[in-house]
Amino acid sequence: MNTIQLLVGDEGNRTAVRRLLEEHYEVDTDRTVRKADLYLVDDRTFPEYHTDLSERVEQSHPVFCPVVLVRREANDVQISLPNPNEREDPVLVDDIVDAPLDRNLLFRRLDTLLVRRRQSKDLMHYVSKLEKSNASLKQFAYAASHDLQEPLRMVSSYLQLIERRYGDALDDDGEEFLEYAVDGAERMRDMIEGLLEYSRVDTRGEMMETVDLNRVLEDAIANLQIKIEEYDATITSDSLPSVEGDGGQLRQLIQNLLSNAIEYSGEDPPRIHVSAERVGSEWQISVRDDGIGIDPDDQNRIFDVFQRLHNHDEHPGTGIGLALCQRIVDRHDGRIWVDSTVGEGSTFTFTLPVAADPGP
Repeated sequence: MNTIQLLVGDEGNRTAVRRLLEEHYEVDTDRTVRKADLYLVDDRTFPEYHTDLSERVEQSHPVFCPVVLVRREANDVQISLPNPNEREDPVLVDDIVDAPLDRNLLFRRLDTLLVRRRQSKDLMHYVSKLEKSNASLKQFAYAASHDLQEPLRMVSSYLQLIERRYGDALDDDGEEFLEYAVDGAERMRDMIEGLLEYSRVDTRGEMMETVDLNRVLEDAIANLQIKIEEYDATITSDSLPSVEGDGGQLRQLIQNLLSNAIEYSGEDPPRIHVSAERVGSEWQISVRDDGIGIDPDDQNRIFDVFQRLHNHDEHPGTGIGLALCQRIVDRHDGRIWVDSTVGEGSTFTFTLPVAADPGP
C-alpha cells in the first residue's frame, strides 16, 4: 500500500484528512518529513516544511517524489504551480487541491501521481539492472578475448612448428588436416581480436572533439589501399563535414563500411560513393555501392555480433565488422541502417552530431 505523509498543522484538519485517506492509503501523520510515496501539505504550514521537502525531493531525484498542496480559499499566501514548459527538475509542488476537498477528485489526482511514482521507480530499477548487465558483459567480453589470446597463440606456434619440422613427412591427408587447423586458429585469432575491439569501444575511446570527415575518409582509404588495388575499386565522395566524435573510431567505422562494399561487390569492379546530408542538428553520412545487395530479411540482423550471410569460403570475415559499426555509432548517439536491393547494391547510412560552432 502506498504511504502518504500528512503534513497538516491544525489537529482537527489533520484528523479529518487522515480519516478521509486511510481507507485507501497508509497514512503517516508524523510532524517530521520522513520517507513516503507522496506528501500532502497544507498551505499554512507549507513554509515550515519547504526546506525539508525540497531536500527529500532532491534526494529522490530522478525517482519521482510527488508533493501535493492543499490550498484554502481564505489563505493570503499565493502559491501556484510553475509553468510546465519552464520547470526544472526537481520540482517541489506537483499538484494543488483546493479546500474543501472533493473525495473522488482527490483520490483520482493522488492516484495519478502515485502511478507516476511507481513507473519512475520501475524505470530506475530496470535501468540499474541494464547498466549492471552491460558492465558485466563488457567485462566478460574483454576478459574472454584477452585471456584466450595466449593459449591460442601457443596453438598457432606449435602448428607452425609442426609444419616446418614435419611438413615433408606428411601425406596429402596430413597436409590437408594441418592446413585446416592453421586456418581455424587464424580465424579464431581474428574473431578474438574483433571481440576485444568491440568490447573496448566505450572503455578505450578517445575524447569527443571536432573531426574533419574528409581527413577520416582519406586515412580509411589509405589503410585499404592494397584491397582497393586488388579489386580495382573506385571510391568517390562529396565534400564531407566536420562532426563531433572520436576520430579513431570514426575512421574504423568508415573503413569497415568501405571494406564491406569492396568485399561484396560481385563480379564487376566496385564503385563506391560517400556522401553527406545535413538533417536538423545531425549529419547523415551514406556509403553507397553497386554490389550484390542484401536480402530484406537479413537487413536487421547483419548488425548483430557474429552474424554472417555467407560462409567463410565465399567471403572471409569475423562477423563483427558491422556490429562494431553499430557500437561506434551508438557511442556517438547516432543511428545506422541499410537500404539495399539484391543485385543492385546497398547504401549504409549513419548519423553523427553537427560539430559545435567555435564562435568568433
